[in-house]
Amino acid sequence: MQSLVSFCAHKVVSDHASVRHSMDFIPKELYPVLFRAAFLDKKTLVLQDLVHRWPFSVLSFQKLLQCDRHNPTLLRDKPSKLCVQTVILGVMAYLSEALAKENGGSNSGMRQLQLLDMTGMQDDGLEREPDSMSLWSSTVALSKACIDISRRHSEDVLRITKRRKGSRDATFTPRPLVSSVFVEVRVDLFVNSTSYGVLREALLISSRSPLRLQCRDLRAEELSLQSTAGLLELLNPAGVRKIDLRFNNLGLPGLNVLLPLMTKFTWLKSLKLPYSNIDIKRLSPEMEEGLQTFTSQIGQLRALQELNLGSSRLSGRLRQLLGGLQTPLESLELAFCYLLPMDLYYLSKSVHVFTLKKIDLSGNNLSEILLQPFLQLLTEVSPTLMHLDIMECRLADAHLSIIMPALCRCLGLRYIGFASNPVSSQGLKTFLQNSVRLPELQQVVYPFPVDCFSDDIPSTRCTFAKILYDEEKVKQVAIALQEMLVRAQRSDIVWTTDMYQETFMDYLN
Repeated sequence: MQSLVSFCAHKVVSDHASVRHSMDFIPKELYPVLFRAAFLDKKTLVLQDLVHRWPFSVLSFQKLLQCDRHNPTLLRDKPSKLCVQTVILGVMAYLSEALAKENGGSNSGMRQLQLLDMTGMQDDGLEREPDSMSLWSSTVALSKACIDISRRHSEDVLRITKRRKGSRDATFTPRPLVSSVFVEVRVDLFVNSTSYGVLREALLISSRSPLRLQCRDLRAEELSLQSTAGLLELLNPAGVRKIDLRFNNLGLPGLNVLLPLMTKFTWLKSLKLPYSNIDIKRLSPEMEEGLQTFTSQIGQLRALQELNLGSSRLSGRLRQLLGGLQTPLESLELAFCYLLPMDLYYLSKSVHVFTLKKIDLSGNNLSEILLQPFLQLLTEVSPTLMHLDIMECRLADAHLSIIMPALCRCLGLRYIGFASNPVSSQGLKTFLQNSVRLPELQQVVYPFPVDCFSDDIPSTRCTFAKILYDEEKVKQVAIALQEMLVRAQRSDIVWTTDMYQETFMDYLN
């Protein structure tokens, strides 16, 4: 049920003319609720006016949008492109006015905005809605805004300088190009080869621009070693929390070039290196030395809590890779890493089992020699585990039955992903009956049942292809599972086959 304050706010922002006429009389305490209403209703004119006259030092997307309990998924879904662009324009308008006053020698009427916090807008790389703002798009928009206002500021200062010099004013003192008026933008950046140029230019001028980019999380895809190194060198060390480098084909030699550049990020908590072409199954003496360098440099990242080495050949080397870490991990992703029993046995006896909240073992065959080591690991991490991903691990009904007792001891588990495993409809129902006992469980991503294959298609060809399933059978199974959740009074748990519908959970402190 919508609160009275929220209801009134939506009514107020529906009339832009009245809001603009009343701006001078709106108490600053009402700005957050009006911002939220204008954002939700896409009232861009009102939104821009609110941002232009923002009375607080901080404007935070997360605090303003997630605090609405009636819309808890607002930032989890991609926000409106138009609204995000409007907020940026509002900040630009604020800066333009403040800079004009500074250039005119007046500080009267200066407002308070110092920080625009746009972190927390998640991005799965899919453009689901044409009017939504992806992380890539927001990165480009902010970079262009930074460049644009910096250029305009420089032109204004030079023009004023020439005019005052021409007047031969004896009291004239040239104004510096670096303004005392600026807004810091704390943001998560997503860059690839297409957007690299504009982001690089923005970071180069950011320290002297009225709009200053401060990166929290960096995600870079398909960049060359030189481009990636260039970005890391340009980032301000303060505040960088996560670095995600994927599809860059860097290999051990490339990563050994980049890791020393990361040691300046003293608050770096998350390092993700999936699809980096690390293959240490058969190493030459030279490559063995490179691996030792890699593990030593990883150990220099003293605040690390989250590590992703997905799609690397790490067979038998987990002890070597993780043994030098300064602090225990809270999240470890080892999807498609060709793990051996010794790797999981090491992990189950390591210091990490006391802190791990998230484990991703997708793509490792847990149905044979890894099954017992996996059970031991699951038992050891049960007090802390919140997220488990075992997609495409060749787990059938019998394997799930074996795993279930250990899984049910993970009382804090919120997410289970076991899509693309050869499980039957009955196996899913049995799994549901047991998993509903987990008090914190919020989401389960389950596979298309093997008995829902089309009759004329061999099951060996259909394990992971949705299009080859009998859609009607899949629908009936989904209905049955939902009915079971209702009967168990756990309709709060989302059961889905959509692997891209994962609920975002930030496990970083």
